[in-house]
Amino acid sequence: MRIELATAAGAAGRPNEDWAATVLPASGQGGGLVVLDGVTPPRGDDGCAHGVAWFTARLGGSLVELSGSRRDLPLREILAESIRRTADAHRSSCDLSHVRTPQATVVLARWDESEVEHLVLSDSVLLFESPDGAVRALLDDRLDRLPPGSLASEASADAVRNKEGGFFTAAADPAVADRAVTGRTPRAEVRAVAAMTDGASRWTEVFGEGDWAACLGVLDKEGPQGLIDRVRTLEDADTDRTYLRRGKRHDDATAVYAQL
Repeated sequence: MRIELATAAGAAGRPNEDWAATVLPASGQGGGLVVLDGVTPPRGDDGCAHGVAWFTARLGGSLVELSGSRRDLPLREILAESIRRTADAHRSSCDLSHVRTPQATVVLARWDESEVEHLVLSDSVLLFESPDGAVRALLDDRLDRLPPGSLASEASADAVRNKEGGFFTAAADPAVADRAVTGRTPRAEVRAVAAMTDGASRWTEVFGEGDWAACLGVLDKEGPQGLIDRVRTLEDADTDRTYLRRGKRHDDATAVYAQL
């Protein structure tokens, strides 16, 4: 088994709000990965004394522990319990009802000798490669299905955040786990797994350098750091904002590649 991980902060002097880890159970019969992309609030306004990086580390730590130790629990239950634990850790000191309370996108994958489980919540990306080289993208496309202009301002984005008909992220409500995209795939049908935050998936989604199969090919040949380096080069070259438009010049970028 080959597993590689890389991450890069979007800006110097700011914490990296992405979080990622891999899971290798002591039994040696499987593994897993966790990738989170923390949602940066405008002007730091989130009603929390701790911040997004604290939140993703807490949530990620719980997801790793439960993914490895509770193989009997489905990934939706693991996410719900991890959200509950994280909320309990700062419920007494922070306003968890704030629409911008710390939150994150979530990708989980877990495998054993018989199957590969997956969970995706919001706009991070999960890819499965089959033994014949075909690549399948497992996505939560709610953001893409929003009406034009829904995310044009902070107020309009907040109006559809964690709302029916809008999009969902992991914040303080465990019930959001029921909104995640989940599934199971026979292990024999999966050769490799890759997960990326949107700062890394820009290579395909923003710059159009290749489809998901080509993106996974970069991960296979150059590793996650190679993909992130390619994205940074494209960002630096986009001086006219042809591709980035009003987006951040650099976003936190994280990728995990696991060859099963």
